[in-house]
Amino acid sequence: MILLVDDDIAVRTSLSLLLKQAGYATKAAATPEEGLRMVREAVPQLVLMDMNYSLDTSGQDGLRLLGQVKEVAPQVPVILITGWGSISLAVEGMKAGAAEFVTKPWNNEALLQTIRTALSLAQASAAAPAPDEASLGRRQLDKQFNFKNIVGQDAQLMQVLRNVGQVAATDASVLIEGESGTGKELIAEAIHQNSHRRNKPFVKVNLGGISASLFESEMFGHRRGAFTDAKADRQGRFEMANGGTIFLDEIGELDLGSQVKLLRVLQDRTYEVLGDSRSRSLDIRVICATNRDLAQEVREGRFREDLFYRINLITVRLPALRERPDDVPLLAQHFVNTLRTTYNRPALKVNTRALHWLREQQLPGNIRELKNLVERAVLVSGKDELGPEDFQAQAQRAVTKAPEPGELPAVGLMTLDEMEAQMIRKTVDFYSGNLSRVAKALGLSRGALYRRLEKFNIPYDAAQ
Repeated sequence: MILLVDDDIAVRTSLSLLLKQAGYATKAAATPEEGLRMVREAVPQLVLMDMNYSLDTSGQDGLRLLGQVKEVAPQVPVILITGWGSISLAVEGMKAGAAEFVTKPWNNEALLQTIRTALSLAQASAAAPAPDEASLGRRQLDKQFNFKNIVGQDAQLMQVLRNVGQVAATDASVLIEGESGTGKELIAEAIHQNSHRRNKPFVKVNLGGISASLFESEMFGHRRGAFTDAKADRQGRFEMANGGTIFLDEIGELDLGSQVKLLRVLQDRTYEVLGDSRSRSLDIRVICATNRDLAQEVREGRFREDLFYRINLITVRLPALRERPDDVPLLAQHFVNTLRTTYNRPALKVNTRALHWLREQQLPGNIRELKNLVERAVLVSGKDELGPEDFQAQAQRAVTKAPEPGELPAVGLMTLDEMEAQMIRKTVDFYSGNLSRVAKALGLSRGALYRRLEKFNIPYDAAQ
């Protein structure tokens, strides 16, 4: 049973009819006192409640009721209904334990999807494994879920995979946190592959590579003639992902203006193609990833708090490779096995001493750095059995060797992040630190440039 609490009879009637058509039993209350009494008499599966019950519209009645419901039935998910003008109030409610917030006027299908997700998460939480079951190893997890592309059996990684398996069956938005190179994209793909959307599109978008001026065209698409260079219709990333999953990588790089546009799409599950005023509906799951501390970005005003709470219904933190050293030999062996096929070298192997040496390395680039290191050793050594000295030589070369001016590095010698950092440094030097000209030359907004300067620890003068 779903409990509706709202002082507007039209809202209660509309929601009751919508939920009844979707197969849910409902009860309705007009006041916080009546709603709390109903919760005490018969604990509902979910509470859908308004935030305002008085003329001052401060929302304090709603926050008080939320706290009281959580005291009586802490396991019951609560979804808040609010207007755009009181989203900050809804965020306060999320901090106080609400599962989600829905804005008025709501989109019926988006609301039903939110309710289904909240109920699914509550059921998954109730069915979480007991402590003795939680120690299930990798073999048992692989019997339950499709994690074929993820290598490792460290305890922290196993907990991540258990969480992924638990939430994959729902439509909950997931925020994946972790340093660069820890495998966030693989985890996003695993969530999709273990969901009911597995046979639908999985669309990856690197938001760090999309400038503010192109954001709407890239994400929502455009019609021919919508702007000067729009010579043909273009399908946006959201439309490509409709019915499936969209993976928004590097979401912490998004400028504030684009954050507002993204929030509206995630909230309403509707969007408009540039040059076309018709609103289109979305049936989509959203997974985001960042190597930034978004909570700190919120505190410093660089990331919207309402968007932060919209995308992190479930948060998954990936451990750095140095936190799971026992997985380093497994990963190195996995990369060698792959390269054996790629380069048609069936006798290729890595000896035990080399695996021990690799295990002791810090590898700040995490799995990506390890993969590059292994491939460089395979390509340069030319030997069928790789020893510590082969990896040592390539590790030292990666630190000391830089490409000549005007020359691109050889494949495998530099990551995209390293190339990006080098290009930014060269451009800052070329324009003598004039950040406006640097941003224009790189095709970035000034805010996006600042974020990259901080990401790569490149000194700059913000006044320029």
